[in-house]
Amino acid sequence: MKALLLENIHADATPILAQAGLDVVTAKGSLSVDDLVAALDGVSVLGIRSNTKVTEAVIAAAPPSLQAIGAFCIGTNQIDLDAAARRGIACFNAPYSNTRSVVELVLCEIIALARRLVEKTNATQDGAWDKSAIGAHEVRGRTLGIVGYGNIGSQLSVVAEAFGMRILFYDVADKLALGNAQRCATLEELLAKADTVTLHVDGRPENAGFFGAREFSLMKPRAQFLNLSRGFVVDVDALADNLRSGHIAGAAVDVFPTEPKNAGDRFTTPLQGIPNTILTPHIGGSTMEAQVDIGHFVATKLADYLATGSTVMSVNLPQVATPPQQGHRVMHIHENVPGVLAHLNAVLSAHQANIAYQALSTAGPIGYVVTDVTSAEPGLLDNLQAIPGTIRVRVLDAAA
Repeated sequence: MKALLLENIHADATPILAQAGLDVVTAKGSLSVDDLVAALDGVSVLGIRSNTKVTEAVIAAAPPSLQAIGAFCIGTNQIDLDAAARRGIACFNAPYSNTRSVVELVLCEIIALARRLVEKTNATQDGAWDKSAIGAHEVRGRTLGIVGYGNIGSQLSVVAEAFGMRILFYDVADKLALGNAQRCATLEELLAKADTVTLHVDGRPENAGFFGAREFSLMKPRAQFLNLSRGFVVDVDALADNLRSGHIAGAAVDVFPTEPKNAGDRFTTPLQGIPNTILTPHIGGSTMEAQVDIGHFVATKLADYLATGSTVMSVNLPQVATPPQQGHRVMHIHENVPGVLAHLNAVLSAHQANIAYQALSTAGPIGYVVTDVTSAEPGLLDNLQAIPGTIRVRVLDAAA
């Protein structure tokens, strides 16, 4: 089996996958759709970060050998998860590994904006000596509005409160407030009260254009704005207009609607050249600690899936936690329609395969059943694949 890891995935992922029996090939940059399809020949596991787009067309053209995709990052919007599920390709990500790294960068940038460090640094580099306190503020006592109270937003809430900030948050889901954070009933309420607004929403398609001219107009005059979530959720032209007009006092942006595919490629944005604006090249999770954790976490999930069939924390297949293997292990991914399990067990019975363990889970249109049997007669795999609704079948030989 072969694993293809793109976009400078941390080297610690390689020995984990190699130990699982994979021949690991690595590449520094992302690939276009056509190049990616060509590169997938003979690949069982694909590892990517945020720039490689695994579209429905890529999934459709992928070889039958492709069994799993690992997103070595938080987001998975670069993968067509439904198309992958329909092909029986398990997808995994790292929802927690770089949370702290993003939170620390957000806090760093909030303080830098409040103290106008970018302008002070540039002026000092140019030989000017400006000790004025005009426009510089402490963050203690100021109100931070967090839009999106998931893994990052909630941890940011706790750390920012320790800095003495008052925390407001808004989320479309009902989330438990941590510490002294207060939930806002509407986004408009948060925007009217927050001195600093930071976005931590996910990459679902309906969030495209989520924050634009209307939302900026509802923010407090001279408030600050940060986006370290997804580039396509913010109208950067509207943000640039509000920064130039002075309505927004400062901004920090780490993600952009269009980003270069490779390091060193030319990058342009309407936000360039605007005072008190921090622009970073999508480095929210780019710390050595986070990349090590991500490499270990996702590679381990991929290796476990190949070795045991475990789909715990898969983002597109039903969740099945697998115990130690008892005999031969049959893993059957299928359409979630009535009668599949009965049909599968009938096939096993016809092959005199005594069931030692079985677990079934369904999620939306997909079902997944893992069965350990004491014997596997010739022809079993072919008959399992012939079951109506079958998407993919794997059989692991009895554990040594």
